[in-house]
Amino acid sequence: MPELPEVETTVRGLVPVLQGQRVKSAETRRADLRWPFPPDLRQRLTGALITGLGRRAKYGLIDTDRGDTLIFHLGMSGKWRVDPAELGAHDHFVMETEDGRRVALNDPRRFGSVDLVRTEALAAYKPFIAMGPEPLGNAFTADYLKIALRDRSASIKLLLLDQRIVAGLGNIYVCEALHMAGISPRTAGGRISKPRLEALVQAIRNVLVAAIEAGGSSLRDYARPDGELGYFSKEWRVYGREGEECHCGALVRRRVDGGRSTFYCPTCQR
Repeated sequence: MPELPEVETTVRGLVPVLQGQRVKSAETRRADLRWPFPPDLRQRLTGALITGLGRRAKYGLIDTDRGDTLIFHLGMSGKWRVDPAELGAHDHFVMETEDGRRVALNDPRRFGSVDLVRTEALAAYKPFIAMGPEPLGNAFTADYLKIALRDRSASIKLLLLDQRIVAGLGNIYVCEALHMAGISPRTAGGRISKPRLEALVQAIRNVLVAAIEAGGSSLRDYARPDGELGYFSKEWRVYGREGEECHCGALVRRRVDGGRSTFYCPTCQR
């Protein structure tokens, strides 16, 4: 599933194509993805000027001058294709701009979604209501995390995946950040000291920034809008490396937490 860096990379790839452009046409090529497309999507987008693009957690945001924001989620296999020569069977939503550019949301598994809401009501959009702060934002600090984790006995790995605590973190980057910070994924969140939380916050930021600069991680069907594959997977420290050597010489291990694989080094992470 595309995580925060992949969505951020996607949004940045769409900016030069869509920013400041007027929508000539918007077409849904099936009735639904994970849930139905808004029935008035075409009417509200056609003729609208795209005024900005952004991201909230793992959702992409496209603002228009009509006071609407298109919200998209890539699900498990979604990606935007820019100026495809031909539309394929899995190109389920297509927008064309007045300057002749075309973008198609391609989603073979159809676990993604597209919504259109009033921009002023974004905070009340159901998936956003209880979300924690952005991990790259100023509100995500060791002080905040200390309070959010107070008295929590659940493992730090599972707590970081809780979108109510921090928005947008996924399995890959939590594993990588915990390794960088030297914290065992099994450690109870409420037992981590303030200095170690400071190291963890910085590790999360460093891992996400590095992944964004690398264009994300290429897993299964994910690709950037220009068709290129992200290469951060070549820099993984522990994720997907069970049985391989950590930089310390110990072998990377894998365990299952909450139904997800956790990769860690038993020597580096305490």
